[in-house]
Amino acid sequence: MPQQNLVLVTGPSGAGRGTAIKALEDLGYEAIDNIPLSLVGRLLDGPPLTRPLALGLDVRNRDFSAHALLEALEEAIGQHGFEAELLYLDCSEDVLLRRFSETRRRHPLSQGDDLALGIRREQDLLAAVRNRADILVNTSEFSPHDLRGELARLLGYEAGALLSVSVQSFSYKRGLPRGADMVLDTRFLRNPHWDRALRTADGRAPDVQAYVRADPRFQSFFDRVKALTLELLPAYKAEGKTHFALAFGCTGGQHRSVTLAETLAKSLAEAGWQVSMRHRELERNTVAAQGQAVARAEGPEA
Repeated sequence: MPQQNLVLVTGPSGAGRGTAIKALEDLGYEAIDNIPLSLVGRLLDGPPLTRPLALGLDVRNRDFSAHALLEALEEAIGQHGFEAELLYLDCSEDVLLRRFSETRRRHPLSQGDDLALGIRREQDLLAAVRNRADILVNTSEFSPHDLRGELARLLGYEAGALLSVSVQSFSYKRGLPRGADMVLDTRFLRNPHWDRALRTADGRAPDVQAYVRADPRFQSFFDRVKALTLELLPAYKAEGKTHFALAFGCTGGQHRSVTLAETLAKSLAEAGWQVSMRHRELERNTVAAQGQAVARAEGPEA
């Protein structure tokens, strides 16, 4: 069985545990935040993992203690055979005071309005955990972006290396696609739908692509979109973004938008980007056609 990797993430409240959990999820970990320590063993006893696991552990849980956390770590290594690491996010007291004051959140261990006392209590509670940490990160001077980059570096990932690009086509009649970062309208280009020889084809066909590209406005539009995308992607990568979705829309989602999506996806792949492609309306047509085929094969109900 391949080695299973586990990262336990903890540290004082306000030090960035939630941001770290999200960053690890972006790096491909199965991430679960604020899990009760009593459930860790049951989770590790489950089916073998298909990807690394990150668990966020918080003093707010009623069964939390430094001893229980360190015991869970040793059991993960000894009884469950995980390659486990303890990631401790530290932060100076003055910065924690400022962060809680800015957010106006109540510290979980404060009594009344004594924020500083709550912070010191938590630091004392976690002292043994801090001493045992495999990875210690002081977030006092870190922005969320800095923390993501530091975790990627410490865990052996190149920051931003996981950025993937999705290029999609869609029909405006069916609404905008969910999750698109940038949407471009191609309805100003001439429409193959009005050519009887091309109407039943789609933008993956060479004849349809040639028809769309013959529009005098096509090349200038495409060159500008390509240049803009190639300028944006490195910037998103540097910011730690893991996915960028660009969608082209047209009236029916069959010809113009598909042609643009196919053409741009090919150009981005040639430029070295990890690109996936989706044609929403074509996928729906395929599913509908398969359903009709099944209905015909089954015949009328008795």
